[in-house]
Amino acid sequence: MAVVKAGGAYLPVDPGYPAERVAFMLADAVPVVVVTSVEAARVLPESVAVPLVVLDESSVVAELAVVGGGVLSDAERGGVLLPSHPVYVIYTSGSTGRPKGVVVEHRSVVGLLSWAVGEFGGGALDRVLVSTSFNFDVSVFELFGPLVSGGAVEVVRDLLVLADRDRGPWGVSLVSGVPSAFAQVVAGGVDARPRVVVLAGEALTADAVAAVRGALPGARVANIYGPTEATVYSTAWFTDVDVEGVVPIGRPVSNGRVFVLDGRLVPVPVGVAGELYLAGSGLARGYLGRAGLSAERFVASPFGSGERLYRTGDVVRWNADGEVEYVGRADEQVKVRGFRIELGEVQAVVAAHPQVVQAVVVVREDVPGDKRLVAYVVPDGGSTDIAQDVKDFVAERLPEYMVPSAVVVLG
Repeated sequence: MAVVKAGGAYLPVDPGYPAERVAFMLADAVPVVVVTSVEAARVLPESVAVPLVVLDESSVVAELAVVGGGVLSDAERGGVLLPSHPVYVIYTSGSTGRPKGVVVEHRSVVGLLSWAVGEFGGGALDRVLVSTSFNFDVSVFELFGPLVSGGAVEVVRDLLVLADRDRGPWGVSLVSGVPSAFAQVVAGGVDARPRVVVLAGEALTADAVAAVRGALPGARVANIYGPTEATVYSTAWFTDVDVEGVVPIGRPVSNGRVFVLDGRLVPVPVGVAGELYLAGSGLARGYLGRAGLSAERFVASPFGSGERLYRTGDVVRWNADGEVEYVGRADEQVKVRGFRIELGEVQAVVAAHPQVVQAVVVVREDVPGDKRLVAYVVPDGGSTDIAQDVKDFVAERLPEYMVPSAVVVLG
């Protein structure tokens, strides 16, 4: 919040990430300063040569104690703050084994928050649970949505902390999370009364909607879709009744537009699957330092409007009610427990193990709703018992959510 107020752009870095990934992100983003704590600073790679501001060091605590509040002037910021200035950079999985930083501008976040305040009126933003890691963009909605509308936030480790509250009241008006995690929260019964439950990051089924409404009968249920490249949320669907059949991802949010196009960028008829393209003020500036990839994914609109379209890689279709239904992916990107993962990135790391000759990584769903990564590897001639070693190797280089649950050694 302080970085945004000062007119800067923030890059969240989880100190729990492997040192190699932290080092890559900092080297790739080239930040001017790292704001951290004494504990988190200990895990920074030695290769990081960036000035540190350690917030809980005594000298910094003393300096902050005399800093006044209020609105900063442009002179204090060091320049005029414009809507086109970047507000944050968030890294997502990359298909080539290299994560990519998505640069989002102030105007895009303002558009998101304007929609959120209008859509979630009536007290839904009075007290919001911030359960998403700041490394993921849903945290932008969870944190800033209530604060810009005069509400309060409760910051917790993750959504599953609600399962430990002895079935008592949660004390929040809005919660958000992936359907699989929320199913765990309400499985044992709850005595909570949130006004809105926002579900995103995974396909939502009619049975899951019924389960949420059964546990929280007074809550409005939202199924919301959006990639990081379009500033958190792009489409939304709401219900306060049970539904049947396919649960749509809804209609465009107020600051966006949606196109379902074929391979020639021609709109497809209702009911016909095509690739989802997004437009509007929510589009990110592009990928940090990746001009070629930005040009590939953010393309000129074929409709003569002079705007850009973001090519999502998601296959969708319009239904008869004018809502978008999710069908699948057109590439190797997957969602596992709500995390966006490029299989190519995981596969590249597995294949880099010195005793692995070939590797492939797939998603398995042996239990409905429980998706897991599984790596299949061909070892070199003298290695067979390497499954755990491969997992450890990957865990040293990728975040926990990208580490395969199992490694199967072939041959």
